[in-house]
Amino acid sequence: MPDLSEEKIKEEVMKLHQTIFEKYGVEMKYLRPPKGEYSEKTLIATQNLGYTNVMWSLAYDDWDEAKQGRTEYAKDKIISNIHPGAVILLHATSKDNSEILGEVIREIKNMGYEFKSLDEYER
Repeated sequence: MPDLSEEKIKEEVMKLHQTIFEKYGVEMKYLRPPKGEYSEKTLIATQNLGYTNVMWSLAYDDWDEAKQGRTEYAKDKIISNIHPGAVILLHATSKDNSEILGEVIREIKNMGYEFKSLDEYER
């Protein structure tokens, strides 16, 4: 997004907003910059559109379809990086994530953490 014009940023974000609303009936209010790439221009442009930009504190190469079949690696990567306030980015395209998600959630809860939506998160 940093290389896009403000008009193109608006077009892309509003197209995504419309798609999310049409598919799920949800009004988007948070935005994760694709690939974590942003600039002052993109942050201001999306903020002016009414979005809160949210980054993550943990991400790994789960998006790479050639790197699937590493469920133990994925569990270790997630569990070993949990901390208070963690925002975990997991890609829906990962077969590993879908296989381990229930187990990882239980383990994180057993560590004393709880899951909250961004709306519930204390800043």
